[in-house]
Amino acid sequence: MRAMTAAATTALPEGWTTRRPKLDDAEEILALVHASDIAAFGEPDCTLDEVREMLTEPNTDMSRDCWIALDPAGKIIGWAYPRNANRGDRDFADVYIWPEHGRPALRPLLALLMDRMAERAAEFGHDPYEVRAGAIASEGELVAALEDAGFAFLKQHARLQMSLAGVPLTAPAPPAGVTVREVRGDDEGDLRAVHSVIFRAFADTDHLGADYEAWRTQIGNESSISFDEWFVAEVDGRVVGALQSSDAGVDDNEGWVKRLGVLRAYRKRGVGEALLRRAFAVYAAKGRAKVGLGVDMENPTQAIRLYYAVGMTPLYQADVYRTYVTARAR
Repeated sequence: MRAMTAAATTALPEGWTTRRPKLDDAEEILALVHASDIAAFGEPDCTLDEVREMLTEPNTDMSRDCWIALDPAGKIIGWAYPRNANRGDRDFADVYIWPEHGRPALRPLLALLMDRMAERAAEFGHDPYEVRAGAIASEGELVAALEDAGFAFLKQHARLQMSLAGVPLTAPAPPAGVTVREVRGDDEGDLRAVHSVIFRAFADTDHLGADYEAWRTQIGNESSISFDEWFVAEVDGRVVGALQSSDAGVDDNEGWVKRLGVLRAYRKRGVGEALLRRAFAVYAAKGRAKVGLGVDMENPTQAIRLYYAVGMTPLYQADVYRTYVTARAR
């Protein structure tokens, strides 16, 4: 493994600075993320709402957990933040830099974030503490920085997309015995049923789901919610599957499937596909040009097969890396 000096890790060039982000920085941070996305895979893949959501993620405190880097002119050229919505034993480290110009901020920001990870481990009560990070294969400098910080490749994650051109505006009938309906967003019981199904379905995977209160906080941080794009599947009156949409893609004219889950006993019966088809029809009826979602390529439920079967294809694939830190009290 490459050795790296402390100076190379932590030192910014003369005149460069770091500070904590504020919500008022969201638009400039979005420009940074878009520039990074375009350099990595050819097009932007983030919205202003998503930036605001990441800045206000449960258990992410802008005043303690996040940094932005600024060049001598005061331009935001780097951003680092963690993600651990449920205070579990796993965190996610995200670092964005402005292509080329922001390169000197990459390793200093990563060092700051990893130092904070050791403190978060102690605060959340976990030792050792798992930290993951993602990188597109073309982001060679980020990959090198992660490997030098002790990260090793774990698996791949894919961002899928599909055109909605020609998609019927009325969804096909679900399988016999299955009813698909809209979620009642003003019904606490319905929302708890959605969360319960998704939380239990994802328990079979490597995904760490947030508890109900953290999940509601995440929803509350969104600038808009379209519950007519959320659906549940019922069998004998019991909710056995759920699809949670997000308005995050509206600015890009994209329907976004944020989470889709089906209870284990009801899989391989067409329930997941019925939920997807219903969402696709609603997105298309609203004039959306495309639909997207993210998926773990090694999901043991083999969700990727369903997504390929309904016509979705990868927009890009990201490599997921992992390391562990030792808890350290502040």
